Amino acid sequence: MTAVVDYGVGNLFSLCSSLKAIGAEATVTGDPEVIKKADRIILPGVGAFEDAAKKLRDSGIDSVIIEQAKAGVPLMGICLGMQLLFEESYEYGRHIGLGLIQGKVVGMKDRIPEELDIPHMGWNALKFHKASPLFKYINEGDCVYFVHSYFADQCEGSLIASAEYGIDLTAAVQENNVFGCQFHPEKSGEVGLKILKAFCEEGKK
Repeated sequence: MTAVVDYGVGNLFSLCSSLKAIGAEATVTGDPEVIKKADRIILPGVGAFEDAAKKLRDSGIDSVIIEQAKAGVPLMGICLGMQLLFEESYEYGRHIGLGLIQGKVVGMKDRIPEELDIPHMGWNALKFHKASPLFKYINEGDCVYFVHSYFADQCEGSLIASAEYGIDLTAAVQENNVFGCQFHPEKSGEVGLKILKAFCEEGKK
C-alpha cells in the first residue's frame, strides 16, 4: 500500500486519480500510524514552504517520514513535497526542511534570465544526469509539467534529472530510497503515469 500524506497543503484528487489509473493501491492519510504501515510514501504539496513544514511538524508526521525513510521505505516528494526533503529553504526567510537530501531551496529571481516568467509553468524536457529506477519506463527528452518559483540547489550528489529554463533547474533527485520530483507526474500525462508506476514498484531497501 502507498500512503499519500494529507497534511492540508494540496489538492490530492489528481494524484489519487493517477494512482488509480495505474492500478496502485493507495490510501490518503494524515494518520502517523497508517503511514508507518505503508510500503511506500508519497509526500505531495503546493503552496509555501514555511506553512507546509509547520503543518508537518505540528502533526508529528515529519518525524514519522524521516523515520520510515531512514528505515528504507521508498519515499517520493512531489513539487513542494520534494522541496521539503531538503535541508533548508530560503522562501521568504530561512526555514528548516526534513534534511533527507543535501541541498537548499532557492528562488529563481536573479538566477534565471530576467525576460523569463516566474513562476516557471509548463512542459519541459527531462535531461538525465544519473540512472534511476524512476526513469525505467521513460526516455530522456520526455516532457513533464512544472509549476514552481523555487528550485533545489547545491544538490549535485542526488541530481538525477534537470530541465532547461534559462538555466538548468533541478527536476528530480534521488538519495537511495528517497526520490523527489519538482514537476507534477500526476499532471504529466502518460510520462507521469509511467514515473508513478515505476515508483510504486519500489520496495523497502
